[in-house]
Amino acid sequence: MERGEMTDYLPSYVQGEWWTPSSPARSTEVRDASTGDVVAVVSTDGLDLAGALEHARTVGQKSLGALTFHQRAVLLKQFALALTERKDELYALSSRTGATKNDSWVDIDGGIGVLFSYSGKGRRELPNSRVHVDGPVEPLSKDGSFLGRHVYTTLPGVAVQINAFNFPVWGSLEKFAPAFLAGMPTLVKPATPTGYLAEAMVRTLVESGLLPAGSLQLVSGSVPDLFENLRLGDIVGFTGSASTAESLKAHASVQTGGVRFTAETDSINASVLGTDAVEGTPEFDAYVRQLVTEMTTKAGQKCTAIRRAIVPTGSADAVIAAVQARITEKTVLGDPRAEGVTMGPLASTAQRDEVLRQVGRLREAGGRIVVGTTDAPEVRLVDGSAGLSPDGAFVSPLLLRFDDPQADAAHSVEAFGPVSSLLTYDTTADAAALVARGGGSLVTSIATHDPVQAVELATRIAPFNGRMLLLDRDDARSSTGHGSPLPNLVHGGPGRAGGGEELGGIRAVLHHMQRTAVQGSPEMLTALTGVWHAGAAAHTDGRHPFRKSLEELRIGDQIVSASREVTLSDIETFAHFTGDTFYAHMDETAAAANPFFPGRVAHGYLLVSWAAGLFVDPEPGPVLANYGLENLRFITPVSPGDTIRVELTAKQITPRETDEYGEVRWDAVIRNQADELVATYDVLTLVSKQPTPEVVAA
Repeated sequence: MERGEMTDYLPSYVQGEWWTPSSPARSTEVRDASTGDVVAVVSTDGLDLAGALEHARTVGQKSLGALTFHQRAVLLKQFALALTERKDELYALSSRTGATKNDSWVDIDGGIGVLFSYSGKGRRELPNSRVHVDGPVEPLSKDGSFLGRHVYTTLPGVAVQINAFNFPVWGSLEKFAPAFLAGMPTLVKPATPTGYLAEAMVRTLVESGLLPAGSLQLVSGSVPDLFENLRLGDIVGFTGSASTAESLKAHASVQTGGVRFTAETDSINASVLGTDAVEGTPEFDAYVRQLVTEMTTKAGQKCTAIRRAIVPTGSADAVIAAVQARITEKTVLGDPRAEGVTMGPLASTAQRDEVLRQVGRLREAGGRIVVGTTDAPEVRLVDGSAGLSPDGAFVSPLLLRFDDPQADAAHSVEAFGPVSSLLTYDTTADAAALVARGGGSLVTSIATHDPVQAVELATRIAPFNGRMLLLDRDDARSSTGHGSPLPNLVHGGPGRAGGGEELGGIRAVLHHMQRTAVQGSPEMLTALTGVWHAGAAAHTDGRHPFRKSLEELRIGDQIVSASREVTLSDIETFAHFTGDTFYAHMDETAAAANPFFPGRVAHGYLLVSWAAGLFVDPEPGPVLANYGLENLRFITPVSPGDTIRVELTAKQITPRETDEYGEVRWDAVIRNQADELVATYDVLTLVSKQPTPEVVAA
């Protein structure tokens, strides 16, 4: 199809509307990776990018700012369900990018899984509020009237994604989920060759009606003046080449304008075969399976793919033979829509040509092709027949061997496709040095069943990697694999890999927020954080706090118990009843010789048990369960004849968005007759949101 015949352009979604150019001066055709057919035409001529960014900063910030972390987390789950309902449409489009069904599963279902994961983590690990408290209280005065806390608040700008072509769905959602949970609106700029799949994903979310206004926008095409329109409070998350990342990072808006810039770039990842993992061992087999998987999944177009297979010198020939055998047995190259195809083409013919160019550089540097060929491969066509596909972006899996493992190109040139290089080593120190030659990687895996070698390698190479996988017979079946970033673990790496940390659970959420040290009185810090601080106002209105539902309970509601004397008989009874006859409770002479005790003392757990008896209201009511105790510290020993009392204060109230109850965290303090601090801890209870009918005993 000629360019002039195209009238439909891939739309952008900006300022709450779908937008297409009317008569662009410049546009780009996007073609099917297998057949070369035109799939879409892309242009941003006339798009108001500055207006889109401002829309995010105003409308998006307002709509997301009205929601708590938990409310945003619930929406993430609903987004995941909406995409799940229509993922067959996404799979159909994904095949045009060259992705097989398994490749599409990694991208589409993997992206949906990120939404589910962040939804769960947001509700479990963040408060049902808009401010996140980081770390413990820092006392700044002797009398407790001046305190310090660190708090996280949402950045006031827009999170801009610049994504790579290889994962148009997962790549967008892995950045969107933590930004959304943090309360920061997102503008997605997908890579042009596969941007039509990202557009379909965004369209599904828009049509669901679930997106808060301005929370997600999409620009289909180039953004040449993007950085000129960014300002302090904005953040850019880039995935792509290291060279492009360096040029973007050098922009004045980043260098002096305060725009945060993070990059996840190409990296020369390694996989090390241990000296014990010889042919015939489970570790050898797992290593070969993993290497072939990383060469062929997404046609090797993964930032986490294995580019350097580092193996003991004596195992090199066996590895090459095993890789050749597995590729021959398991790999069918062709159009992903054809039955039985296990590896599709690269994303575009331009990418194919670039991969072959980089393979040429590796060969010039001494790499010998020992598996595969650079000749145009015969492939399985969409009709099931075999033949050449000159308009398709097909490249055979290639393994090169370097006789000189120190060759610079092996550690610096990346052919971003189904290409790996085999390097040999003699000692564990040599292997670690080869890994480090990559200049910083996203991931390195180690296949060994020898803990000594695993520990030596891991401790040597950890500073050069964002993630490490220790692969052996015990985890080979359950392992998610060398090339699979997970939403609850950091994805990123130092040096060449970009220095960013995408994903990583709540760490990634906090990346979209500002950590600020706040100093003030207990009263002011309580008001800011929603967490009661000792010294702030406490309320004792005569009604036991356990009789109050979440609707009625307030931060600072408190009960001060009566006192109870601890006797020697109590200590001995508890010791024999529980079996805890530790000498400090039973032997006066031995206890007195201990520098921590004046003599026999009460068990700490006896005191905590008695404390519960002192503060609990026993009747049925809004308190449904005690489900935890945290941060327990014993401060002052309690001797026979001492008395204890408890102060219990509502410290934090967290309603659950999808349940009829919530969590109340209580500040518990045990004191003795001299008002000395005996113990401190937090009690966790589940409490009904609404008042419960009183239960009348029969």
